[in-house]
Amino acid sequence: MSSHARRRRFLKQMAFSAAAFTTPGLMAEELTRTARQAEGPFYPDKLPLDTDNDLLILNDAMTPALGAVTHLSGRILSQAGEPLRNAVVEIWQADNAGTYIHSKSKGERTDKNFQGFGRFLTSAKGEYYFRTIRPSQYVGRAPHIHYAVYQGGKRMLTTQLYVKGDPQNEKDFLYREAKTAQQKATIVTDFKPIPNSKIGELAAHWDIVIGKTPEDRRPT
Repeated sequence: MSSHARRRRFLKQMAFSAAAFTTPGLMAEELTRTARQAEGPFYPDKLPLDTDNDLLILNDAMTPALGAVTHLSGRILSQAGEPLRNAVVEIWQADNAGTYIHSKSKGERTDKNFQGFGRFLTSAKGEYYFRTIRPSQYVGRAPHIHYAVYQGGKRMLTTQLYVKGDPQNEKDFLYREAKTAQQKATIVTDFKPIPNSKIGELAAHWDIVIGKTPEDRRPT
């Protein structure tokens, strides 16, 4: 078995392990749609060659990205609570130094080992999984991860995920665009330490609820 195949097998196993610590119960009533958030200026203008769900390792490189290893999982759901199969989930985020993989994101330092962008096709249960880093803070923004969700080739939702309880959230102008407590609750989650992890890994579970109407265009 190749090292690439072994890594994919390992990532599938970790998806179930991380979710076991974080998966909440299903809600009986109609679910609240996840609040829309701006795409921002740093969606990759040139995608990396590697766009899988492991953002810590580029291709078969031996050196991992810097940052707190985070197992990020969740489900894509309809407002009726139905899992959505074969939805495409994209994430992109700044590296540990606050730099994106974008020509206009020019930080003083760049982690060349961080993929910065990934895609995942949801399972029959609507599940997605990424191995990434805890989102970093940079000037003007609270720690966050950008998301886009597609269904049938159409973008259904653009949003951002924030660290629940982070003191920078209420200072962030985009986070504050979610006006109500209910809206804000849809774009935050806990990043919890995984028990007995020898390297301080974190697990975060975030379910995303989408409506039936595609976005007319990408928010900017």
